[in-house]
Order: sequence, then C-alpha cells, then structure tokens
Amino acid sequence: MNDLMSAGMHRVWKDRLVEKLRPFPGMRHLDVAGGTGDVAFRVLRALREAEAAARPQVPGPGPSRSAPPQKGTVVIADINPAMLLEGRKRAAGEGIDSYDLEWVEASAETLPFPDDSMDSYTISFGIRNVTDRDAALREAKRVLRPGGRFLCLEFSKVVVPGLQQLYDLYSFAVIPQIGRLVANDGASYQYLVESIRMFPDQESWARQLEAAGLVGVEYENLMGGVVAIHSGFKLH
Repeated sequence: MNDLMSAGMHRVWKDRLVEKLRPFPGMRHLDVAGGTGDVAFRVLRALREAEAAARPQVPGPGPSRSAPPQKGTVVIADINPAMLLEGRKRAAGEGIDSYDLEWVEASAETLPFPDDSMDSYTISFGIRNVTDRDAALREAKRVLRPGGRFLCLEFSKVVVPGLQQLYDLYSFAVIPQIGRLVANDGASYQYLVESIRMFPDQESWARQLEAAGLVGVEYENLMGGVVAIHSGFKLH
C-alpha cells in the first residue's frame, strides 16, 4: 500500500531521513512507531557503514592493523506487538542479525528508557497518530542525551501553488479506493487522509517542537510539502 499510494516515493523520503540523521560509530538510536523496521534497517545499514569507514589504525610493531570500532545499536519501539512481530520476520528474511536490533513494545508517550540514554530519535509517519503529541515530545527530549537529535518524517502541507487541488483530489478520491481494493479496508485509508489534513502545518509543528524544549529546529519540505522532515536538538 505504501508503494502504491506514494508511487514508491516513501522509500526516497526514508532514505533522505537517514541521510539527514548521519549515523556515526557507536551511536545508540531509537526509532519510535517503527515496528516493521522500515527506517530502523536503513539506520542500521548506515551505522555499520560509518563504523566500517571509521576503523582507526592501531600503532605498534609490524604491519598496522585495524581496531574494531565500537558497535552502535538501533532500538525499535512500537505500541503494536503485531507490527514488531512483522519487523522481526522481515529482519530474519533480510539476514539482519538479531543482536543488532532491540525490539520494545512501548508507547511514544511513555518510553521505558532511562533519561539521556539515546543519541538520536526518529519517528516516521507515526507522530500523527499519537494521542498526546506534547507528551511524546517530552519523552523524546527526556531520553535523548545532551546534543542528541530528534527527527520526524511526516505528511505535511503542500506549499506549491496549484498542487494542493490535485493532491486533495488524489487523497480523497483515490487513496481510500486503493485501500478498499488492495487492502479491503477503505475506512482506514479514509482516516489516513483525514488525519493528514488535521496535522499541523510545517511552521506550527516547528513551534511545537520548540515549545517542547528542542533547539535548532528546522524542516525540509519534500515533494512540495507533501511530506516534511523536522529536526531539532536537545541542548541539555
């Protein structure tokens, strides 16, 4: 359904999210509402690539040798156990070592992690469905270490003149029909469209991040604002 609805563009958006994240060796990353692993697997691959590229040379007699870099971890939190189960199946199918990922059943509003325990936090197409977004943002800030980064990929408001009308037509007339025909669930995709319209615009969401105590808040529009990536940092 994601591929059909976005013509495969959701893959590009998620790649861009990880590109902005810039995983670094030894990083402990939290992906919230990411039960199927779609973003977490991308982060893990980028993390391992960064660690491989950062292998230092150990001085000593004889030929120099590389010391293994500290291995980072990716934690996946999702309130839905069925989504986590699907993610585990996908990880096994893709040959991803279970030791590289941690799977935690948890709500974004009450995360079971210590204060200052994560270097970074992502949530992709999930914050829109959180009942208390302010609580989720407080939790995100709490678990981030000082200097840690928050990134959110979410549907947003179209900013290109003339595109809004086409987007509305596609959203309300086409997406629910695709859901009905492909997933036998038109109602859920009708909700999807309506929830997108109810989500704050780019500037409003940025102000909400700032109100939660994040600093350096900025956003990047993708596809003319169909989706946006918001980011911010925990200062202390």
